[in-house]
Amino acid sequence: MKNLKRISALLGIILLAGLYLTSLVLALTSNAHTFEFFVASIAATVIIPILLWIYTAMYKYLTKHK
Repeated sequence: MKNLKRISALLGIILLAGLYLTSLVLALTSNAHTFEFFVASIAATVIIPILLWIYTAMYKYLTKHK
């Protein structure tokens, strides 16, 4: 279980860092889709950790009752 939490935390960090980096690059290059990526980054900042927490809680619950 400890390794699963570490892997999911690392996955979340990589996903969020990738989104932030994409938003930064698009903002610096004045892309037409910069605002959409910025909004996606803000939404993902909230959604990704919640989803990872739900997935680990479900895994813990499902493996505990077997």
